[in-house]
Amino acid sequence: MGLNLTYMPPDFASPEYAGSPEADLQPAPADGIAPAGFHATSNFPEYIRLPGQGWTLAPESRMDAVLKVTGEKLEVVEARRLHKGDRVVVGRTENGEEGILVHVNCFARREISTDKFTFRSRGTRETPFSRSYDELYAILEHDREHGYIVWVLGPAVAFDKDSREAMQGLIENGYCHALMAGNALATHDLEAACFGTGLGQDIYTQELRAMGHYNHLDILNTVRKAGSIKAGMQTLHITNGIIHACEKANIPYVLAGSIRDDGPLPETIADACLSQDRMRTHARLATTVITMATQLHSIAFGNMTPSYRVLADGRVRPVFFYVVDMSEFSADKLANRGSAQARAILTNVQDFIVNLRNNLSVKGRP
Repeated sequence: MGLNLTYMPPDFASPEYAGSPEADLQPAPADGIAPAGFHATSNFPEYIRLPGQGWTLAPESRMDAVLKVTGEKLEVVEARRLHKGDRVVVGRTENGEEGILVHVNCFARREISTDKFTFRSRGTRETPFSRSYDELYAILEHDREHGYIVWVLGPAVAFDKDSREAMQGLIENGYCHALMAGNALATHDLEAACFGTGLGQDIYTQELRAMGHYNHLDILNTVRKAGSIKAGMQTLHITNGIIHACEKANIPYVLAGSIRDDGPLPETIADACLSQDRMRTHARLATTVITMATQLHSIAFGNMTPSYRVLADGRVRPVFFYVVDMSEFSADKLANRGSAQARAILTNVQDFIVNLRNNLSVKGRP
């Protein structure tokens, strides 16, 4: 599945759609409440037959939102954002019977074999990923200039010297337009910059440092005292790392908090709805998403991300979504939560990110 995929719109002249009724629009009964029988969106392209307008493609879509119609404008919004009286699309069928069409096979991949039984039809740790890597190199080279690349990172990326340096290099060379993470990724990246450790363990030798379990706590304390990550990095004289690269290149990052967080860092967002809002800003722009070693963040961002993007010239392109993890469970979980377009590369994130750095146009690589 590469960049040359062509979007295949539905044939609305066909008999199965020609007689479809206009969609039913019902008013929201109260602020934050959808009308009974509301249509819940997916992350696939969705067409609504609007009164007097015909079939209209939602400009974006995502899991478990609703469709609001204002004048001739069709929007995908969270139900909590509705205002009393907003007109909302109602209907639970998705094949055109109620003026709603969820278009699933719009970027269908051609399968050579038509056999009913085949071995190795599902991606596992035995799956060869050479082609997946080659396609990803091409996608990242293209989207560095013509797209919006979002990374969703777990702290494991900062626990290894080479992977941390590789991620820093990718950011510095334009392969990251936004970064999503939790408090831990940023905290341990700053810890590595100051002490060369991750949770007290040397990120190269894996040796445990004496009293090293205090290192990340001292980082949190110093940065909180400084008032911001940027000010804290100045206080600590930090000149390397993932967060430093983001700050230097003005790459936005969103740190969504959890109940487990130490500290947390000043920029970590404790309000879940506010975290959603900040993350959705980047999900709406994303053309390629790579999530690494963070199951909950991967699922969350996957549910926010459409499977397609409508370009300025009206063309529709796919949004590429990769989940990188050593566990098949993480990839399966993401697909089971609605992100069917997610492609898994099952490996440890340190090898993965170094592989990318070594095969992309990254200046200063070893």
